[in-house]
Amino acid sequence: MAYQRGSIRLVSRKGGDVWMLRYRLNTADGQRKENTLPIGLLRDFSTEKAAWKEADRLGLLVRINNDDSGTRIRFNALAEYYLKADFGDDAVRPKSVNTIPIVEHYVRDYLIARWGNDLASDIRPLEIQRWLKALHTENGLAWTTVSKIRGIMHRIYKIGVLHERVEKNPVEHVETRSLSLYKALVITPQQTLAILNRLSNPLHFTLVLTCAATALRASEIVSLRWSDILWSDRQIRISKRWAKGADGDTKTAASNGYVPLHPVLAEYLKHWRTQTPHSKVDDFVFPSLLRFGRVPISASIFVADYLRPAATGAGVILAKGQRFGFHNLRHSLSNWLVNKGKVDPKTVQGMLRHSDIRTTLNLYTQDDQDEKQAAQGAFLSAVGLGSRLVQ
Repeated sequence: MAYQRGSIRLVSRKGGDVWMLRYRLNTADGQRKENTLPIGLLRDFSTEKAAWKEADRLGLLVRINNDDSGTRIRFNALAEYYLKADFGDDAVRPKSVNTIPIVEHYVRDYLIARWGNDLASDIRPLEIQRWLKALHTENGLAWTTVSKIRGIMHRIYKIGVLHERVEKNPVEHVETRSLSLYKALVITPQQTLAILNRLSNPLHFTLVLTCAATALRASEIVSLRWSDILWSDRQIRISKRWAKGADGDTKTAASNGYVPLHPVLAEYLKHWRTQTPHSKVDDFVFPSLLRFGRVPISASIFVADYLRPAATGAGVILAKGQRFGFHNLRHSLSNWLVNKGKVDPKTVQGMLRHSDIRTTLNLYTQDDQDEKQAAQGAFLSAVGLGSRLVQ
């Protein structure tokens, strides 16, 4: 094939219009098909002339005429390509509607903001590691957040290598800390009862009781319809979650499943169904009465207006800025079942629908002081000092 220069066109993307270099590529069967390479954003290169200059600087014209040439693509173009390839219809691992804006935020506000104008192949591992450490020490980001940013950058390069935009992944050997310092506040069954007693509205009472007994996530519990309550099977079906004003996929594949429906909880739900004006099969179990049942109750508004005040009124001590909501009920059930109820951890994992039992034990179950003291006492008894006082 003769030397080609290709052509440039603008393509609309969520992050803004992108200059793309169009060229012809020979396929294995002797055919020629059109291919494209990203050059940069329109906001960075306001004219076609400027885009051509950038294409020359990146060595794209050399690349499209020499299959063996190295790739010289800017990081911002590589990142935009990742957002297109890993979040589009052909993605192997589709992202939820909640995940997409979060990832785009990290990509554009952190990664592109720092590395956007650098050639992707020139960025060095030690530079990346020093920058990530500075995000924690100088910018105050939690290590868990820094670790997420590192993971996204690693994925950008991984997709780039897969699609032959770059040759190496400089993030491969970059290290961060990923241990979370967050420790959820857990409450006892007695405190749960005290909170329930402060909720006079039957919708609010049944909502909190159901969450406390099932450990459903807020987005899962508000998405429930009466058709999801399988009375005869004594189960509640979890097949969706409420996100961005519509039903969406569950958080993970493991989240899609069932939770038990004990007869006691079933009686409270049946009683609530006799009271709610929205009791049809396809109605929400916990509807927004202000919106005439067209959407479920808002979890965040309910927590701010009712659940958190009920908790503080019941004597739950919250430090300034400390969170308390549905997720605390989820943590509390897990913690009680493992430490006090002595329920097999695999059973608890199944109830919480965690894909990995380490999540159940390490993140959702805390040390129990009484249990540790009893264990110490058992050892002292074995030594023969269990009941002996110092003389």
